[in-house]
Amino acid sequence: MPEPVSKNGWTRVAFGDVVRLSRERSSDPEEDGFERYVGLDHIEPGDLKIRRWGDIADGTTFTSVFRSGQVLFGKRRAYQRKVAVADFDGVCSGDIYVLEPLNAHLMPELLPFICQTDGFFEHAVGTSAGSLSPRTNWDSLATYEFALPPLENQRRIAEVLGAADDLIETLAELTLAAQVAEIGMMEGVVSGAPPSALAPVETLLRESPRNGVSPSANSDGEGLRTVSISAVSDGVFDPEDCIKYANIERGIAARFFVQGGDAFVIRGNGNRLICGKAGLSASTYDDLFYPDLLIRLRFDCAKILPEFAVAQWNLPSVHGRLSARAKSSNGIWKVNGQDIRAHCLIAPSIAVQREVMAGVVALRSGARAARARQHELKQFKARVFGGEGGQS
Repeated sequence: MPEPVSKNGWTRVAFGDVVRLSRERSSDPEEDGFERYVGLDHIEPGDLKIRRWGDIADGTTFTSVFRSGQVLFGKRRAYQRKVAVADFDGVCSGDIYVLEPLNAHLMPELLPFICQTDGFFEHAVGTSAGSLSPRTNWDSLATYEFALPPLENQRRIAEVLGAADDLIETLAELTLAAQVAEIGMMEGVVSGAPPSALAPVETLLRESPRNGVSPSANSDGEGLRTVSISAVSDGVFDPEDCIKYANIERGIAARFFVQGGDAFVIRGNGNRLICGKAGLSASTYDDLFYPDLLIRLRFDCAKILPEFAVAQWNLPSVHGRLSARAKSSNGIWKVNGQDIRAHCLIAPSIAVQREVMAGVVALRSGARAARARQHELKQFKARVFGGEGGQS
């Protein structure tokens, strides 16, 4: 039974006191009139809306029924934080729990936000069993305790969190619009340039392209730092989340230390669309060297700005010309130094390049601000039920 925890009417409840696990099944979903099915891969982490699904007419083995308004929670690999609210009827994977309020103590509108809190996910992950595909179970989820506000407070909180969710979606759309605008602007610059503006990359460099070095990494955190190729993403070289350590003589590694303005091209990847992508380092590191699967480019700033070079390098039309040169070996697509030296970029006057990059910087600044605001709103949502009763 719910127990009072504050004079403001908040009560401490167990999840199973106010939430029911739906066990409705359909042995023949198509015959029963269902048209869509949802698997774990259709639910995006942090997004309460179901934007993708499969057609039952194409065949499915799923039998768990969900109804519009019910909450879908991914019980397998709960750390992926997959929660969504159905806005149509269908069937879903057995790795998805279908949840709804058990009684009038909990408003349906509030349930999905409870399932998005840090406390709920920590409980789900902490009660999961299995090494490769850990799963939580209903009996464990039902024991999760949290502070539940009175119904009037629930209504207000749900309205605030719903508005926050709407704003998060709007900010995501703005971010995407800025990215599309940047690509469109850069594609216009590249396609509008005369053939005479094209120049082989080897004529735009102040030194030859150089592959990195990859000594064996260690797990003891000793030696000099290096990175995986995932340091290159979205036109940026960012080592923060992909640091590794390796034992290598500093004198040898120094030739491969990363400097601000260095551009790195992914030399090899299992995905052809990623092979040949470039990222620019904004910082200099005196203890970080780059690996063999990256190629370093140092552009001659009198001919082309590094940021202008990388901005056009990753355009679909420009990168497509380089990736077409890639060769596959044992499932790995690779480009080499010769491919890169022969690759062509446009190099208009430095004044024109600076003008174009001013527009790019403005679009990226807007996108960063939108992403930062999204992050703040997501943190706010996760904290709402993080404390004890007495919140309002």
